Amino acid sequence: MAGCLSALAAPAWKAPIKLKLGALQALELREEDPARPPLPRPTVEDRLGPLRLRSMEPLPDGRGWHFQVQALEPGVAVVPPLDLGNGQRSPELRLDVPRTIPFGGPWVGFGGGNDDRLPAIPFPWAWASLLLLPPLGLAAWAVRRWRKGSARRRLHHATHHFRRHWPPADKGRNALDAAHALGRDLLAARFGEAARAWGPSEFQARSLDPWDQWAKSLDAARFGRTEPPFPASEPLMAALDARSGKGDG
Repeated sequence: MAGCLSALAAPAWKAPIKLKLGALQALELREEDPARPPLPRPTVEDRLGPLRLRSMEPLPDGRGWHFQVQALEPGVAVVPPLDLGNGQRSPELRLDVPRTIPFGGPWVGFGGGNDDRLPAIPFPWAWASLLLLPPLGLAAWAVRRWRKGSARRRLHHATHHFRRHWPPADKGRNALDAAHALGRDLLAARFGEAARAWGPSEFQARSLDPWDQWAKSLDAARFGRTEPPFPASEPLMAALDARSGKGDG
């Protein structure tokens, strides 16, 4: 009876509770009964069940075998009983291979899914904000340049419209009022909004005699008179250009 129990005795596995996915792990198959002979070499090739066998060597005391394995799939790795060639078989070994592994491991993300723990990497707002400095500086320069040129653009626009409609071909009230508004727009673009209300004294004080005649000719035309006549656009523009050389008054 004792011999029968001895024949049925099986060697024992020594293994971690869990295997790390992709990492090299050590397993031991040992004969625990000192009365029995050492274990012969198991008949295995390159795998222990689903585990990849990387190396196998005898234990230092000769009582068993040391296996270096690598788990390449998550789940439960089942190592079936190994035939030891002497009528003995190793017990079945079940090992848990979690699919969740720390970030930075060589197999991170293997298998996918929401269980993989990815690192919480904050967005580098401080460094990213530095990239905004060149476009912000360019935008500020463009806005400043646009503002500096706005007065020039306004004057050019007012000059263009005034030249197109002066002198007025129609002597009707609406046409005269429109011509007067365009002239006042041109004066405001050149000298400021106060120029819209300038009268004879302001024109004469600034040597703008053609514009004094312009205002008087429009007033006369409203009452059907032809004197003083409408001044040509050239002397009106020349008077503005002359004031440009002297500065605004």
